[in-house]
Amino acid sequence: MTNFLKQSWAGLRVLLALTVLLGVLYPLAVWGVSRVPGLHANAEATGTTLVAVAREGDRYFQPRPSAATLPASGGSNKGELNEDYTKVVDERRKAVAQREGVSEDQVPQDAVTASASGLDPHISPEYAALQVPRVARASRLSEEEVRELVATSTGGTFTTTVNVTALNRAIDAVTQDNGR
Repeated sequence: MTNFLKQSWAGLRVLLALTVLLGVLYPLAVWGVSRVPGLHANAEATGTTLVAVAREGDRYFQPRPSAATLPASGGSNKGELNEDYTKVVDERRKAVAQREGVSEDQVPQDAVTASASGLDPHISPEYAALQVPRVARASRLSEEEVRELVATSTGGTFTTTVNVTALNRAIDAVTQDNGR
């Protein structure tokens, strides 16, 4: 029986030590590092195209709206019957239609609804096509050149989508190479 008590006491000590270490000290250390000023200011996911990186300016394609603010992620948990949600969607539809110079009924659904994570870099080919004229004007590329860049950023296994992060990086590369 004493051997059992020794082993139980040793197991309990290990459990308590790991609980304090991994349940208290580690989370506090991560939280503390996240609060260091300037550590992640102006951060951009530069090595990946798996995260939407919204860019300012008419020369860039716009990703889907996000219900979260970076660096957080998450949806809004609001559905079609929620009045606040439908109001936000209507406002987004008007803003996209105005920005792209089209009527509101031409704005694709993914242009006004957020993805589940809020960080999805993919948009529909329809939403990309809607943005081509604006991006071409602002970047001083021809619409055909922009459509070719859209085509190189288009893919998908089950559905065809356009990766906005990859597309905007391609626009930067072409306009910097051409001095535009």
